[in-house]
Amino acid sequence: EWTMKTSIVFLLCISVFPGFSQGRVVREDETGFAECNVFFPGQVPPEGFTKSFHVKICQQYNNEPRFATLYSTKDKIPLYSAFKFTKPAQSEEENWLVEPQIDDPENDLHEMVHEADIGGTVANLGANQALTSDYVGSGYERGLLNPSFLNEDDFQVATYTLTNAVPLSPALSKSWHRDVGKVVEQALIPHCSKMDHLYLLAGAIPSSVQVKGKVSVPESLWLAACCDAPEGWSLGLVKKVNDETSLTDLTVRELEKQLLPGVHLFKGSCGEDKQSQEKGEAVLQVVSQIRSGEQVGKSNNQETSGWVRRVAGIIATPFIKLLELLIYIFVELVKSVFYFLWLVVKRVVGTILDGVYSLWNGMISYLKAVSMVLISIPYDVGRVIINIFLGFLQIVQDVLSLTYRILRIPMGFVLHLAAFPYHTICAIPSVLKDVATGIGGTFLLVIDATATVLHGFYFVATHIIKRFVPKGSSDD
Repeated sequence: EWTMKTSIVFLLCISVFPGFSQGRVVREDETGFAECNVFFPGQVPPEGFTKSFHVKICQQYNNEPRFATLYSTKDKIPLYSAFKFTKPAQSEEENWLVEPQIDDPENDLHEMVHEADIGGTVANLGANQALTSDYVGSGYERGLLNPSFLNEDDFQVATYTLTNAVPLSPALSKSWHRDVGKVVEQALIPHCSKMDHLYLLAGAIPSSVQVKGKVSVPESLWLAACCDAPEGWSLGLVKKVNDETSLTDLTVRELEKQLLPGVHLFKGSCGEDKQSQEKGEAVLQVVSQIRSGEQVGKSNNQETSGWVRRVAGIIATPFIKLLELLIYIFVELVKSVFYFLWLVVKRVVGTILDGVYSLWNGMISYLKAVSMVLISIPYDVGRVIINIFLGFLQIVQDVLSLTYRILRIPMGFVLHLAAFPYHTICAIPSVLKDVATGIGGTFLLVIDATATVLHGFYFVATHIIKRFVPKGSSDD
């Protein structure tokens, strides 16, 4: 019943929100990130990330690949997200999602969904990935590796997934996104002759510090860029978590040494050995200007006006923050009202569905019971008739069996059995006679034997006397 109701609600969500964000956990037997290999130079993903808890995710939206993510189920943060610059866009309302198949690979949900809409349909939810509850009250924000403001339309919506977020302090999150935005827009895009050949990797190095004993806080953040075009180049940037103002530029090979052993981020290091030195230096120069706080292409007068704007910005910051707070409160109130209405509608729809489902079950049970009774009547009558017929057949069989066994008894055996008492009683006198004869014969035999023995002794004694006694007169 619960599964049926959940499925109905899920289908209603899909029909009301056709732009449901989709993601797909790539199977081990698939090459790379499947459809999301297009976000890597030569469609070859980074090598060296081979741990059993590294999960490849092809992040999709409206059945189209938007970016790729390598997720660590051990640290419960992404190790990197691979994407391309599409177009700067204003940040929209955050709409966070989770990936069900990371926790439950056998689940039928093949797309990212809102955590609140999952209910009990996903087994072990949160066992292998971070959830919204892991960030609440922790002092950390959900910092996007693939920043939403570097994407537009569907690409931007797809970035708001917890599989693309790492725990960052509010100041570090703001600093990181500001630096990445400036580097991409002012240094990378202008110096890559083909914008669609600019490949970006934004990643995090996990540390031993964990949020609520579950989600690892990054030790540092990094960005790797590859312009896979004529006069191409590659670049690496690193920001330490304990220093939000830091931004170190280095080569891709130097960056790889700070990651896992054997890691190669780009195919052939994105031609690092043959890259355009002039282009590389130009990119590094702009990065150096961004790191020092300068704006690209501005004169000294513009810098002076920039300082004025900064002072004005400092003065206006409290008012802006207050306005942002009021807007935030208003938005939260509107969200709460809509959420309350959604809960009411959900409860009403659930009650109606429960009633319809119960009515349907009652009708089905009644029809089933009536059908079983109607079906059982001819069945019982037939069973009684069959039992009577089988009983009659059993009686006939027993009579025939008894007759057959009587007829099988031999007549001679019957006569001998009848004559047995006569022969037994009549044989007694004959047996007694034979016994008496035997006893008498035995007695006579004993007497004869005794006489014979005595005669033998007599003969022996006579013979001895005759041999040893001297002969006397005949009278003697």
